[in-house]
Amino acid sequence: MNKPNDDIVLRATGVAKVYEEGDLRTGVLSNVNFALRRGETMAIVGASGSGKSTLLHIIGGLDTLSAGKVEVNGRVLSELSDAERGRERNRSLGFIYQFHHLLPEFSALENIMMPQIIKGLTKKDAAVRATQLLDYMKIAKRGHHRPSELSGGEQQRVAIARAVANAPLVLLADEPTGNLDPQTASYVFEALEALVRQSGLSALIATHNHDLAQRMDRRVTLAEGKIVEV
Repeated sequence: MNKPNDDIVLRATGVAKVYEEGDLRTGVLSNVNFALRRGETMAIVGASGSGKSTLLHIIGGLDTLSAGKVEVNGRVLSELSDAERGRERNRSLGFIYQFHHLLPEFSALENIMMPQIIKGLTKKDAAVRATQLLDYMKIAKRGHHRPSELSGGEQQRVAIARAVANAPLVLLADEPTGNLDPQTASYVFEALEALVRQSGLSALIATHNHDLAQRMDRRVTLAEGKIVEV
């Protein structure tokens, strides 16, 4: 039985992206349509350069679209002011990238605390939540280490914890294990999947790894700028 439409937390309708430079037009995305329901996980599979990152950046409000619309929690991002879009992004979306982008001058614990403090939590409450996430990701003993003192897998687990620290509705992950060796990638992805399942998050994960994609509820392929259900 289909779930009601109010269970949809993310929807892309007719999304297109064309880059223009002088007379040169390069189409990256063409009429992309999909919906993501609450608690659902979806993998976008495609070769490098197929537009996966561009799509995630558009969905996250980090890049503009040429046509179509993206709705997050029922709000059309392109219709919001910059300030409103920023608030909606901070409230509803969490981001994980191939490269962790941790702040090098802060500890793992402080990196996870940062988005919570920006949202308005006290340092005490943010530290409690960050400690819980570090423990869940099995790196509690590394909380006071800076990124340069952590392994690649540890850094990415900190990045995952940071992305979910504010309990977003949707987690957007762009090749979250693409910079790791296969064994570490599998371990990190298992930790990510477990956290998503336990938290009831919706997750949209771009990957070229078909084995990892098989673990998601749905799998789609992005090819020639369009999405095809697998």
